[in-house]
Amino acid sequence: MRLIKGEVGFGRFYYGWVIVGVALVSMAFWFGIRTAFSVFYVALLEDFPWGRGEAAGVQSLTLITYTIMAPLVGWLIDRFGPRRIMVPGIVLLALGLILCSSIKTLLQFYLLYGVLVGIGITCTAILPYSAILAHWFEKRKGVASGLALSGMGLGVFVLVPLSQYFISLWGWRLAFAALGVLVLIFLLPLNALFLRHRPEQLGLSPDGARGPGPSKGPRLEVIDRAWSETDWTLRNASRTGKFWALMIFPFCVAIPIFIVIVHGVRFLVDQGIDKMTAAFVLALVGIVSSVFRILWGWLSDSIGRENTYTLGVICMCVGLCSLILLEILGERRFVYPFIVFFSAGWGATTPMFVSVSADLFRGKGFGLIFGTVEGVIGIGCALGAWVAGFIFDKTQSYQMAFVLATTLSIASCLFIWLAAPRKVLGIGK
Repeated sequence: MRLIKGEVGFGRFYYGWVIVGVALVSMAFWFGIRTAFSVFYVALLEDFPWGRGEAAGVQSLTLITYTIMAPLVGWLIDRFGPRRIMVPGIVLLALGLILCSSIKTLLQFYLLYGVLVGIGITCTAILPYSAILAHWFEKRKGVASGLALSGMGLGVFVLVPLSQYFISLWGWRLAFAALGVLVLIFLLPLNALFLRHRPEQLGLSPDGARGPGPSKGPRLEVIDRAWSETDWTLRNASRTGKFWALMIFPFCVAIPIFIVIVHGVRFLVDQGIDKMTAAFVLALVGIVSSVFRILWGWLSDSIGRENTYTLGVICMCVGLCSLILLEILGERRFVYPFIVFFSAGWGATTPMFVSVSADLFRGKGFGLIFGTVEGVIGIGCALGAWVAGFIFDKTQSYQMAFVLATTLSIASCLFIWLAAPRKVLGIGK
Protein backbone atom coordinates (compact mmCIF):
# COMPACT_ATOMS: atom_id res chain seq x y z
CA MET A 1 0.00 0.00 0.00
CA ARG A 2 1.11 3.52 -0.73
CA LEU A 3 2.52 5.69 2.04
CA ILE A 4 1.06 9.19 2.04
CA LYS A 5 3.60 11.95 2.35
CA GLY A 6 3.76 13.39 5.83
CA GLU A 7 1.54 10.68 7.33
CA VAL A 8 2.47 7.85 9.63
CA GLY A 9 0.32 5.08 8.19
CA PHE A 10 -0.65 3.39 4.94
CA GLY A 11 -3.02 4.19 2.11
CA ARG A 12 -5.82 6.61 2.92
CA PHE A 13 -6.13 5.62 6.57
CA TYR A 14 -6.46 8.66 8.82
CA TYR A 15 -3.90 8.64 11.63
CA GLY A 16 -6.40 10.29 13.95
CA TRP A 17 -7.91 6.84 14.51
CA VAL A 18 -4.54 5.63 15.79
CA ILE A 19 -4.70 8.47 18.32
CA VAL A 20 -8.18 7.25 19.26
CA GLY A 21 -6.76 3.71 19.75
CA VAL A 22 -3.92 4.96 21.97
CA ALA A 23 -6.43 6.99 23.97
CA LEU A 24 -8.74 3.97 24.32
CA VAL A 25 -6.00 1.77 25.83
CA SER A 26 -4.80 4.61 28.05
CA MET A 27 -8.35 5.31 29.24
CA ALA A 28 -8.65 1.62 30.11
CA PHE A 29 -5.63 1.83 32.40
CA TRP A 30 -6.54 5.22 33.84
CA PHE A 31 -10.08 4.39 34.85
CA GLY A 32 -9.47 0.70 35.47
CA ILE A 33 -6.79 1.53 38.05
CA ARG A 34 -8.89 4.29 39.58
CA THR A 35 -11.92 1.98 39.89
CA ALA A 36 -9.86 -0.98 41.13
CA PHE A 37 -9.41 1.03 44.32
CA SER A 38 -12.81 -0.36 45.34
CA VAL A 39 -11.49 -3.93 45.62
CA PHE A 40 -8.26 -2.83 47.33
CA TYR A 41 -10.50 -0.82 49.68
CA VAL A 42 -12.28 -4.02 50.79
CA ALA A 43 -8.98 -5.89 51.31
CA LEU A 44 -7.32 -3.05 53.23
CA LEU A 45 -10.30 -2.60 55.56
CA GLU A 46 -9.92 -6.26 56.50
CA ASP A 47 -6.17 -5.91 57.24
CA PHE A 48 -6.14 -2.51 58.99
CA PRO A 49 -8.36 -1.00 61.73
CA TRP A 50 -9.38 1.97 59.57
CA GLY A 51 -12.84 3.51 59.34
CA ARG A 52 -14.58 3.51 55.96
CA GLY A 53 -14.57 7.30 55.77
CA GLU A 54 -10.86 7.73 56.51
CA ALA A 55 -9.87 4.87 54.19
CA ALA A 56 -12.06 6.21 51.36
CA GLY A 57 -10.35 9.55 52.00
CA VAL A 58 -7.27 8.16 50.26
CA GLN A 59 -9.24 8.04 47.01
CA SER A 60 -10.52 11.52 47.78
CA LEU A 61 -6.93 12.76 48.15
CA THR A 62 -6.06 11.16 44.82
CA LEU A 63 -8.89 13.11 43.24
CA ILE A 64 -7.90 16.33 45.01
CA THR A 65 -4.37 15.84 43.67
CA TYR A 66 -5.92 15.37 40.24
CA THR A 67 -7.90 18.56 40.72
CA ILE A 68 -4.77 20.55 41.54
CA MET A 69 -2.64 19.00 38.82
CA ALA A 70 -5.17 18.94 35.95
CA PRO A 71 -4.97 22.65 34.98
CA LEU A 72 -1.17 22.53 35.25
CA VAL A 73 -0.95 19.43 33.06
CA GLY A 74 -3.30 21.03 30.52
CA TRP A 75 -1.15 24.16 30.38
CA LEU A 76 2.06 22.12 30.04
CA ILE A 77 0.58 20.09 27.17
CA ASP A 78 -0.45 23.31 25.39
CA ARG A 79 3.12 24.57 25.74
CA PHE A 80 5.35 21.48 25.37
CA GLY A 81 3.19 18.84 23.69
CA PRO A 82 1.74 15.66 25.19
CA ARG A 83 4.59 13.14 25.10
CA ARG A 84 7.02 15.26 27.14
CA ILE A 85 4.44 15.41 29.93
CA MET A 86 2.67 12.07 29.67
CA VAL A 87 5.60 9.67 29.40
CA PRO A 88 7.19 10.82 32.71
CA GLY A 89 3.70 10.74 34.23
CA ILE A 90 3.25 7.10 33.22
CA VAL A 91 6.56 6.20 34.88
CA LEU A 92 5.46 8.03 38.03
CA LEU A 93 2.13 6.18 38.05
CA ALA A 94 3.85 2.79 37.80
CA LEU A 95 6.32 3.73 40.54
CA GLY A 96 3.52 4.85 42.87
CA LEU A 97 1.59 1.61 42.41
CA ILE A 98 4.66 -0.53 43.04
CA LEU A 99 5.53 1.43 46.20
CA CYS A 100 1.96 0.97 47.48
CA SER A 101 2.85 -2.70 47.99
CA SER A 102 4.97 -1.63 50.99
CA ILE A 103 2.47 0.51 52.93
CA LYS A 104 2.10 -0.13 56.67
CA THR A 105 0.22 2.95 57.87
CA LEU A 106 -2.70 5.07 56.68
CA LEU A 107 -0.36 8.06 56.30
CA GLN A 108 1.86 6.08 53.91
CA PHE A 109 -1.23 5.11 51.91
CA TYR A 110 -2.31 8.75 51.70
CA LEU A 111 1.13 9.84 50.48
CA LEU A 112 1.90 7.01 48.05
CA TYR A 113 -1.53 6.44 46.55
CA GLY A 114 -3.21 9.76 47.26
CA VAL A 115 -0.33 11.97 46.09
CA LEU A 116 2.18 9.99 44.00
CA VAL A 117 -0.34 7.85 42.10
CA GLY A 118 -2.62 10.91 41.94
CA ILE A 119 0.03 12.96 40.11
CA GLY A 120 0.93 10.11 37.75
CA ILE A 121 -2.64 9.29 36.88
CA THR A 122 -3.38 12.92 35.97
CA CYS A 123 -0.84 12.66 33.15
CA THR A 124 -2.56 9.57 31.72
CA ALA A 125 -6.18 10.54 32.26
CA ILE A 126 -8.94 11.95 30.08
CA LEU A 127 -7.48 15.46 30.21
CA PRO A 128 -4.46 15.10 27.90
CA TYR A 129 -6.26 12.88 25.39
CA SER A 130 -9.28 15.19 25.24
CA ALA A 131 -6.97 18.10 24.47
CA ILE A 132 -5.34 16.01 21.73
CA LEU A 133 -8.58 14.68 20.19
CA ALA A 134 -9.97 18.22 20.01
CA HIS A 135 -7.21 18.96 17.46
CA TRP A 136 -7.69 15.77 15.43
CA PHE A 137 -11.51 15.82 15.06
CA GLU A 138 -14.17 18.47 14.45
CA LYS A 139 -17.26 16.98 12.82
CA ARG A 140 -16.63 13.53 14.27
CA LYS A 141 -15.58 14.61 17.76
CA GLY A 142 -18.61 12.92 19.34
CA VAL A 143 -17.93 9.48 17.92
CA ALA A 144 -14.13 9.83 18.32
CA SER A 145 -14.55 10.80 21.97
CA GLY A 146 -17.06 8.00 22.51
CA LEU A 147 -14.70 5.40 21.04
CA ALA A 148 -11.70 6.64 23.01
CA LEU A 149 -13.64 6.89 26.25
CA SER A 150 -15.13 3.42 25.82
CA GLY A 151 -11.73 2.36 27.13
CA MET A 152 -12.87 3.53 30.57
CA GLY A 153 -15.48 0.77 30.73
CA LEU A 154 -13.10 -1.75 29.19
CA GLY A 155 -10.57 -0.95 31.90
CA VAL A 156 -13.17 -1.45 34.63
CA PHE A 157 -14.22 -4.76 33.05
CA VAL A 158 -10.65 -6.06 32.87
CA LEU A 159 -8.73 -4.47 35.73
CA VAL A 160 -11.31 -4.64 38.53
CA PRO A 161 -11.79 -8.45 38.44
CA LEU A 162 -8.11 -8.90 37.54
CA SER A 163 -7.12 -6.92 40.63
CA GLN A 164 -9.50 -8.99 42.75
CA TYR A 165 -7.98 -12.15 41.26
CA PHE A 166 -4.46 -10.92 42.04
CA ILE A 167 -5.55 -10.09 45.60
CA SER A 168 -7.11 -13.53 46.05
CA LEU A 169 -4.02 -15.22 44.59
CA TRP A 170 -1.14 -13.18 46.04
CA GLY A 171 -2.61 -10.65 48.47
CA TRP A 172 -3.10 -6.92 48.00
CA ARG A 173 0.61 -6.04 48.23
CA LEU A 174 1.70 -8.04 45.20
CA ALA A 175 -1.50 -7.01 43.42
CA PHE A 176 -0.45 -3.35 43.65
CA ALA A 177 3.01 -4.23 42.28
CA ALA A 178 1.48 -6.25 39.43
CA LEU A 179 -0.62 -3.26 38.32
CA GLY A 180 2.49 -1.08 38.26
CA VAL A 181 4.31 -3.59 36.07
CA LEU A 182 1.37 -3.76 33.64
CA VAL A 183 1.49 0.04 33.29
CA LEU A 184 5.16 -0.12 32.32
CA ILE A 185 4.68 -2.99 29.87
CA PHE A 186 1.65 -1.65 27.98
CA LEU A 187 1.04 2.02 28.60
CA LEU A 188 4.58 3.39 28.41
CA PRO A 189 5.68 2.14 24.95
CA LEU A 190 2.28 2.77 23.37
CA ASN A 191 2.31 6.47 24.25
CA ALA A 192 6.02 6.96 23.68
CA LEU A 193 5.89 5.58 20.13
CA PHE A 194 2.51 6.50 18.65
CA LEU A 195 1.16 9.65 20.28
CA ARG A 196 1.03 12.86 18.19
CA HIS A 197 -0.33 16.22 19.32
CA ARG A 198 -1.84 17.74 16.17
CA PRO A 199 -2.66 16.46 12.64
CA GLU A 200 -0.56 19.30 11.16
CA GLN A 201 2.55 17.53 12.46
CA LEU A 202 1.83 14.79 9.88
CA GLY A 203 0.66 17.07 7.09
CA LEU A 204 -3.01 16.33 7.80
CA SER A 205 -6.16 18.27 8.65
CA PRO A 206 -8.87 17.54 11.25
CA ASP A 207 -11.14 14.59 10.36
CA GLY A 208 -8.69 13.56 7.61
CA ALA A 209 -9.61 16.33 5.18
CA ARG A 210 -6.96 16.74 2.46
CA GLY A 211 -8.03 19.84 0.61
CA PRO A 212 -11.02 21.89 -0.49
CA GLY A 213 -14.44 20.35 -0.81
CA PRO A 214 -16.86 18.70 1.53
CA SER A 215 -15.54 16.22 4.06
CA LYS A 216 -17.36 13.15 5.25
CA GLY A 217 -19.34 13.05 8.46
CA PRO A 218 -22.31 14.83 9.99
CA ARG A 219 -23.03 18.32 8.70
CA LEU A 220 -21.96 20.96 11.22
CA GLU A 221 -23.70 24.32 11.04
CA VAL A 222 -22.14 27.26 12.86
CA ILE A 223 -24.91 29.12 14.69
CA ASP A 224 -22.78 31.72 16.47
CA ARG A 225 -19.86 32.42 14.16
CA ALA A 226 -18.27 35.08 16.35
CA TRP A 227 -18.22 32.66 19.28
CA SER A 228 -16.91 29.68 17.29
CA GLU A 229 -14.13 31.75 15.69
CA THR A 230 -12.87 33.12 19.01
CA ASP A 231 -9.45 31.75 19.97
CA TRP A 232 -10.48 30.96 23.53
CA THR A 233 -8.23 31.29 26.53
CA LEU A 234 -9.12 30.51 30.13
CA ARG A 235 -9.26 34.23 30.91
CA ASN A 236 -11.84 35.22 28.31
CA ALA A 237 -13.80 31.95 28.66
CA SER A 238 -14.21 32.54 32.40
CA ARG A 239 -16.06 35.78 31.66
CA THR A 240 -18.95 33.89 30.06
CA GLY A 241 -21.95 32.19 31.63
CA LYS A 242 -21.46 29.14 29.42
CA PHE A 243 -18.08 28.50 31.03
CA TRP A 244 -19.57 28.35 34.53
CA ALA A 245 -22.43 26.12 33.39
CA LEU A 246 -19.79 23.89 31.81
CA MET A 247 -18.02 23.73 35.18
CA ILE A 248 -21.13 22.84 37.17
CA PHE A 249 -22.82 20.16 35.05
CA PRO A 250 -19.96 17.62 35.22
CA PHE A 251 -19.24 18.51 38.87
CA CYS A 252 -22.79 17.57 39.87
CA VAL A 253 -22.75 14.19 38.15
CA ALA A 254 -19.18 13.30 39.22
CA ILE A 255 -20.39 12.98 42.82
CA PRO A 256 -22.95 10.22 42.05
CA ILE A 257 -20.53 8.35 39.83
CA PHE A 258 -17.88 8.15 42.53
CA ILE A 259 -20.36 7.30 45.25
CA VAL A 260 -21.06 4.14 43.25
CA ILE A 261 -17.54 3.44 41.96
CA VAL A 262 -15.79 3.70 45.33
CA HIS A 263 -18.51 2.19 47.53
CA GLY A 264 -20.43 -0.03 45.12
CA VAL A 265 -18.49 -3.24 45.80
CA ARG A 266 -18.62 -2.69 49.57
CA PHE A 267 -22.38 -1.99 49.33
CA LEU A 268 -23.03 -5.20 47.40
CA VAL A 269 -20.94 -7.21 49.87
CA ASP A 270 -23.02 -5.68 52.68
CA GLN A 271 -26.12 -7.02 50.90
CA GLY A 272 -24.74 -10.56 51.12
CA ILE A 273 -23.12 -10.80 47.69
CA ASP A 274 -19.68 -12.43 47.71
CA LYS A 275 -16.61 -10.31 46.91
CA MET A 276 -15.77 -11.80 43.51
CA THR A 277 -19.37 -11.51 42.32
CA ALA A 278 -19.54 -7.92 43.57
CA ALA A 279 -16.34 -7.09 41.71
CA PHE A 280 -17.77 -8.76 38.60
CA VAL A 281 -20.92 -6.62 38.86
CA LEU A 282 -18.78 -3.48 38.82
CA ALA A 283 -16.82 -4.95 35.91
CA LEU A 284 -20.06 -5.51 33.99
CA VAL A 285 -21.08 -1.92 34.66
CA GLY A 286 -17.76 -0.90 33.12
CA ILE A 287 -18.01 -2.93 29.93
CA VAL A 288 -21.68 -2.12 29.33
CA SER A 289 -20.91 1.58 29.80
CA SER A 290 -18.27 1.26 27.06
CA VAL A 291 -20.92 0.26 24.54
CA PHE A 292 -23.07 3.19 25.62
CA ARG A 293 -20.16 5.65 25.39
CA ILE A 294 -19.83 4.82 21.70
CA LEU A 295 -23.61 4.94 21.20
CA TRP A 296 -24.08 8.25 23.03
CA GLY A 297 -21.06 9.79 21.27
CA TRP A 298 -22.49 8.86 17.86
CA LEU A 299 -26.01 9.93 18.84
CA SER A 300 -24.83 13.31 20.14
CA ASP A 301 -23.38 14.10 16.71
CA SER A 302 -26.91 13.58 15.32
CA ILE A 303 -29.42 14.86 17.89
CA GLY A 304 -27.22 17.21 19.92
CA ARG A 305 -25.36 17.06 23.22
CA GLU A 306 -28.19 18.26 25.48
CA ASN A 307 -30.78 15.75 24.23
CA THR A 308 -28.31 12.90 24.45
CA TYR A 309 -27.20 13.77 27.96
CA THR A 310 -30.80 14.10 29.17
CA LEU A 311 -31.51 10.53 28.04
CA GLY A 312 -28.37 9.40 29.85
CA VAL A 313 -29.35 11.12 33.12
CA ILE A 314 -32.77 9.45 33.05
CA CYS A 315 -31.02 6.08 32.77
CA MET A 316 -28.63 6.90 35.60
CA CYS A 317 -31.47 7.83 37.93
CA VAL A 318 -33.23 4.52 37.22
CA GLY A 319 -29.98 2.69 38.04
CA LEU A 320 -29.49 4.57 41.31
CA CYS A 321 -33.11 3.95 42.34
CA SER A 322 -32.45 0.24 41.77
CA LEU A 323 -29.74 0.35 44.45
CA ILE A 324 -32.11 2.11 46.85
CA LEU A 325 -34.72 -0.62 46.28
CA LEU A 326 -32.07 -3.32 46.67
CA GLU A 327 -31.23 -2.04 50.14
CA ILE A 328 -34.84 -1.44 51.21
CA LEU A 329 -36.37 -4.66 49.88
CA GLY A 330 -33.33 -6.94 49.98
CA GLU A 331 -34.16 -8.29 46.51
CA ARG A 332 -30.99 -9.12 44.58
CA ARG A 333 -32.86 -8.98 41.29
CA PHE A 334 -32.48 -5.18 41.43
CA VAL A 335 -28.79 -5.70 40.61
CA TYR A 336 -29.79 -6.33 36.98
CA PRO A 337 -31.51 -3.00 36.27
CA PHE A 338 -28.68 -1.30 38.15
CA ILE A 339 -26.12 -2.82 35.78
CA VAL A 340 -28.04 -1.85 32.64
CA PHE A 341 -29.34 1.61 33.54
CA PHE A 342 -26.45 2.94 35.60
CA SER A 343 -24.07 1.77 32.87
CA ALA A 344 -26.12 3.58 30.25
CA GLY A 345 -26.21 6.78 32.30
CA TRP A 346 -22.52 6.67 33.16
CA GLY A 347 -21.74 6.10 29.48
CA ALA A 348 -23.36 9.42 28.59
CA THR A 349 -21.28 11.53 30.95
CA THR A 350 -17.65 11.64 29.88
CA PRO A 351 -18.20 11.87 26.10
CA MET A 352 -20.43 14.87 26.75
CA PHE A 353 -17.83 16.49 29.03
CA VAL A 354 -15.30 16.30 26.20
CA SER A 355 -17.59 17.15 23.28
CA VAL A 356 -19.36 20.07 24.96
CA SER A 357 -16.04 21.56 26.08
CA ALA A 358 -14.61 21.27 22.57
CA ASP A 359 -17.82 22.65 20.99
CA LEU A 360 -17.71 25.73 23.17
CA PHE A 361 -14.06 26.60 23.80
CA ARG A 362 -11.70 25.21 21.21
CA GLY A 363 -8.60 27.34 20.78
CA LYS A 364 -5.00 27.76 21.83
CA GLY A 365 -5.96 27.56 25.48
CA PHE A 366 -8.15 24.46 25.25
CA GLY A 367 -5.76 22.29 27.26
CA LEU A 368 -5.86 24.70 30.19
CA ILE A 369 -9.62 25.22 29.87
CA PHE A 370 -10.36 21.52 29.85
CA GLY A 371 -7.80 21.02 32.59
CA THR A 372 -9.85 23.41 34.70
CA VAL A 373 -13.03 21.47 33.86
CA GLU A 374 -11.28 18.25 34.89
CA GLY A 375 -10.08 19.91 38.08
CA VAL A 376 -13.66 20.74 39.01
CA ILE A 377 -14.70 17.19 38.10
CA GLY A 378 -11.93 15.95 40.40
CA ILE A 379 -13.43 17.93 43.28
CA GLY A 380 -16.79 16.29 42.60
CA CYS A 381 -15.21 12.84 42.44
CA ALA A 382 -13.33 13.42 45.70
CA LEU A 383 -16.50 14.65 47.39
CA GLY A 384 -18.45 11.63 46.16
CA ALA A 385 -15.81 9.17 47.38
CA TRP A 386 -15.76 10.77 50.82
CA VAL A 387 -19.39 11.72 51.40
CA ALA A 388 -20.79 8.21 50.93
CA GLY A 389 -18.34 6.85 53.51
CA PHE A 390 -19.23 9.69 55.86
CA ILE A 391 -22.96 9.04 55.45
CA PHE A 392 -22.45 5.33 56.10
CA ASP A 393 -20.37 5.95 59.21
CA LYS A 394 -23.18 8.17 60.55
CA THR A 395 -26.21 6.09 59.49
CA GLN A 396 -24.83 2.57 58.88
CA SER A 397 -26.53 2.71 55.48
CA TYR A 398 -25.82 3.97 51.95
CA GLN A 399 -29.48 4.80 51.27
CA MET A 400 -29.18 8.58 51.78
CA ALA A 401 -25.99 8.59 49.68
CA PHE A 402 -27.93 7.09 46.76
CA VAL A 403 -30.77 9.61 47.24
CA LEU A 404 -28.20 12.42 47.12
CA ALA A 405 -26.68 10.88 43.99
CA THR A 406 -30.05 10.80 42.23
CA THR A 407 -30.79 14.44 43.10
CA LEU A 408 -27.41 15.66 41.85
CA SER A 409 -27.74 13.70 38.60
CA ILE A 410 -30.97 15.56 37.84
CA ALA A 411 -29.32 18.89 38.72
CA SER A 412 -26.46 18.24 36.30
CA CYS A 413 -28.94 17.93 33.44
CA LEU A 414 -30.16 21.49 34.01
CA PHE A 415 -26.66 22.91 33.64
CA ILE A 416 -25.82 21.28 30.31
CA TRP A 417 -28.91 23.02 28.92
CA LEU A 418 -27.59 26.29 30.36
CA ALA A 419 -24.17 25.67 28.77
CA ALA A 420 -26.15 25.33 25.50
CA PRO A 421 -23.64 24.06 22.92
CA ARG A 422 -26.63 23.90 20.52
CA LYS A 423 -26.55 27.72 20.38
CA VAL A 424 -22.96 27.66 19.06
CA LEU A 425 -22.93 24.68 16.68
CA GLY A 426 -25.96 23.17 15.00
CA ILE A 427 -24.94 19.55 15.48
CA GLY A 428 -26.39 17.16 12.92
CA LYS A 429 -28.53 19.74 11.10
